[in-house]
Amino acid sequence: MSWGTELWDQFDNLEKHTQWGIDILEKYIKFVKERTEIELSYAKQLRNLSKKYQPKKNSKEEEEYKYTSCKAFISNLNEMNDYAGQHEVISENMASQIIVDLARYVQELKQERKSNFHDGRKAQQHIETCWKQLESSKRRFERDCKEADRAQQYFEKMDADINVTKADVEKARQQAQIRHQMAEDSKADYSSILQKFNHEQHEYYHTHIPNIFQKIQEMEERRIVRMGESMKTYAEVDRQVIPIIGKCLDGIVKAAESIDQKNDSQLVIEAYKSGFEPPGDIEFEDYTQPMKRTVSDNSLSNSRGEGKPDLKFGGKSKGKLWPFIKKNKLMSLLTSPHQPPPPPPASASPSAVPNGPQSPKQQKEPLSHRFNEFMTSKPKIHCFRSLKRGGATPEDFSNLPPEQRRKKLQQKVDELNKEIQKEMDQRDAITKMKDVYLKNPQMGDPASLDHKLAEVSQNIEKLRVETQKFEAWLAEVEGRLPARSEQARRQSGLYDSQNPPTVNNCAQDRESPDGSYTEEQSQESEMKVLATDFDDEFDDEEPLPAIGTCKALYTFEGQNEGTISVVEGETLYVIEEDKGDGWTRIRRNEDEEGYVPTSYVEVCLDKNAKDS
Repeated sequence: MSWGTELWDQFDNLEKHTQWGIDILEKYIKFVKERTEIELSYAKQLRNLSKKYQPKKNSKEEEEYKYTSCKAFISNLNEMNDYAGQHEVISENMASQIIVDLARYVQELKQERKSNFHDGRKAQQHIETCWKQLESSKRRFERDCKEADRAQQYFEKMDADINVTKADVEKARQQAQIRHQMAEDSKADYSSILQKFNHEQHEYYHTHIPNIFQKIQEMEERRIVRMGESMKTYAEVDRQVIPIIGKCLDGIVKAAESIDQKNDSQLVIEAYKSGFEPPGDIEFEDYTQPMKRTVSDNSLSNSRGEGKPDLKFGGKSKGKLWPFIKKNKLMSLLTSPHQPPPPPPASASPSAVPNGPQSPKQQKEPLSHRFNEFMTSKPKIHCFRSLKRGGATPEDFSNLPPEQRRKKLQQKVDELNKEIQKEMDQRDAITKMKDVYLKNPQMGDPASLDHKLAEVSQNIEKLRVETQKFEAWLAEVEGRLPARSEQARRQSGLYDSQNPPTVNNCAQDRESPDGSYTEEQSQESEMKVLATDFDDEFDDEEPLPAIGTCKALYTFEGQNEGTISVVEGETLYVIEEDKGDGWTRIRRNEDEEGYVPTSYVEVCLDKNAKDS
């Protein structure tokens, strides 16, 4: 089966067919190219989908993904990302193994086809030229033969005519002979050209054309084979990634099997456990005996005097009535800050020891002073409702329930320890570099590292102080978790100022499980009425005299009620010295006074005022 013998007369059709074959190959290349674009687009969409549902860093979502079901979902997203990568591999392999190779092969195929058909057209032109020569010699031979016949007839006519001279007859005879000779020469020439043409024609149809068509047939068959190989490669590229895609799917199944509902339930307990005990029974209050009733919430004289024994927070029944009993807001504003003073930036915390100094005792100062401070100072509580929406998180996390506070403090201690280790590694590296400089002065000046070394050492010291502070708070919380004492409750006074609005009734101090307190709008109106009533009573009271001056060593942000903000280097008046609780009362002007941590200021007392 050969195109040269079977299709010897189908030159034009073969030319069309081979062009069609190249078009089919180019169409297949375009198909594969579009497939690679689809694979890339699909992979991109999968990656975007995976990225879209990944938890944001340092966000609430990241904390929620500690549950096994959420971890499985994260694994699903990661496997989907790898799955998308395999589709990118498919696209890359198809582009490099199919598209590039076939595009190059098409160019080679076009060149080969052009060369073969050029040879075929050249052979056609040669045979056509031979045919024209044959036709020309044939017509010349035919013409010479006719001319010879006419010359012979003319000679015979002249020879038969008696009136014609002998010279004319001889001339006619010679002319006839010449014509016969020319006919013979044309015949020989025609015969020669005919033989040559037959030879060329035989070569053309039995040698040249078969060879050319055979080359074209081989070229077309190679194209078909190459296209089939490309289709096999197309399938193999997909087949190669199937094991990895299978592993991705196995990873998704494994992640799904790792979900543990019991573990997730335990994590919910750890996340929301408050550490409080359920409320006890409410004691019966006998209102038939008015003299034995408990202290009234609105009795200021009792809350200053006889109400002191009611400031118990550890009672089994009254200490557990937080869901039902509200607090009186006024008394919390009449006391000094409700938590130990914060430590200075570069010194140990006064509350680093569990039994360290506490807030100033309210009985150490006349009640009138507290009222005067309440009426003259500019509190930071602009709206009680705004406090219900929450505020800045206190440093010791005292706005959280005990169990959650313990976890936060432990996490903070671990972070500080990591930072300390990092700074210590940096200090060791600087020390080693300094030793190298000492041994080889040409490499650098050892003195240039002293400042950096001192800075790192100072950072380590600050971090250690911070760690001690948080460890002290952690020890305090861990010691209070079983049963909270009255002193521990006073130290967590930020419950009263940071979360919901905090004007507490000392006789009915109740905490809610989430570390916040509740209130009613009517209490706000009571607050305003009380402030109006007592404003007239203490309006004429003179402010406390200054007993010295102080200079702020550090900047202090007075965020709690009863405190005042100071800036480093600022000079203020001292109107009440530290009574052993870590707080000093100062005044900036007639309208601004409050407490600051004693460790934050340098106090210089007036000797005369101190003696008096």
